[in-house]
Amino acid sequence: MAGQQDSGQDRTEDASPKRLADARKKGDVPRSKELNTVLMLLASLIGFAILGSNGVNAYKEMASNQWKIDRERLFSDQVILNGLHTPFVEALWISGPFLVLMFLAVFIGPLCMGGWVFAASSLKVDPSKMNPLTGLKRMVGIQGLAELLKALLKVILLGGISVLLFRANVDDFLSLGRLPLEQAINKCFGIIFSIILILVLSLSLVALIDVPYQKWQHAKKLRMTMQEVRDESKEQSGNPEVKAKVRQMQYAMANKSMLADVPDADVIIVNPTHFSIALKYSEDSVAPVVVAKGVDHMALKIREIGKEANVSIFSAPPLARALYRNSEVGETIPSELYLAVAQVLAYVLQVKQMSFPEQRRLVPPTDLPVPESMQDKKR
Repeated sequence: MAGQQDSGQDRTEDASPKRLADARKKGDVPRSKELNTVLMLLASLIGFAILGSNGVNAYKEMASNQWKIDRERLFSDQVILNGLHTPFVEALWISGPFLVLMFLAVFIGPLCMGGWVFAASSLKVDPSKMNPLTGLKRMVGIQGLAELLKALLKVILLGGISVLLFRANVDDFLSLGRLPLEQAINKCFGIIFSIILILVLSLSLVALIDVPYQKWQHAKKLRMTMQEVRDESKEQSGNPEVKAKVRQMQYAMANKSMLADVPDADVIIVNPTHFSIALKYSEDSVAPVVVAKGVDHMALKIREIGKEANVSIFSAPPLARALYRNSEVGETIPSELYLAVAQVLAYVLQVKQMSFPEQRRLVPPTDLPVPESMQDKKR
């Protein structure tokens, strides 16, 4: 059952961008041999049309010069060697533009299909590719059958057209022997050009079928199962369980660092049980800074640490809720709460400077100016 579920029949999902990118890195992109062949033949036709007459005349002149041999050159070894070198260089120079055109056509075909790809991994020796059984499976598989049908189609199509072209031009070929050399060459060139043009147009029909087929076959090969899609999504976005664990660890580390700053606070404003906000004020800061805050269990922990460090604890439920909802650890308190917090800090500072009997006569501030919009009356 597992094998069936992982079979190609269950690969109903299109390949993801990541899967396509991974395949491209391995050099696995759609390719069409027929398109490459058509483009190379078209390049040869263009080369014949542009460079053909000049090339023929150049070769004719070169051959004529080579047959003009003086007696001294005929019996000189050095001259004979130079005579071989010179025509070779001239022939290469004449055919150079045509070869460059063919070279460009070789690169245009892959660019039209899947782009240029250089994969170093494809250069590695893969023993599995040398297994004859694997090769036999490819031959008798769907891909091998498609290649066989395509080859038969090409043979039938091009073979039939070649026979028709031969019958249509047989008289022209036979008449070349009765024409002067220059006329025969020009006429032969025209016949060959027309034949190649018709064959290229015929082969283009095969390429028009092969290009979409190769793209479809490549997309089908890279299709994914639903499980593969889910696994890839987990890899990209991260496993939810792992992410939750990481967040939990980050939260624990942040709380540990936050609680370590509680002993340095000037006051802890409480709800009195649900909320605790530890504030610290220094002359360098514009306003009091929140060094720690928490709710429920964390609020009790902040109070415990504050009591052990002799930090003043002030009960002001509206102010505690407003500070908790509208401030963050490490940041200054909102400007709307400056006055209320200033009254609390002034009271706490006075308490620290007084003796115990004097503290009993000091009245704590009760009607703190907390804006209505910042009050939270749920707790």
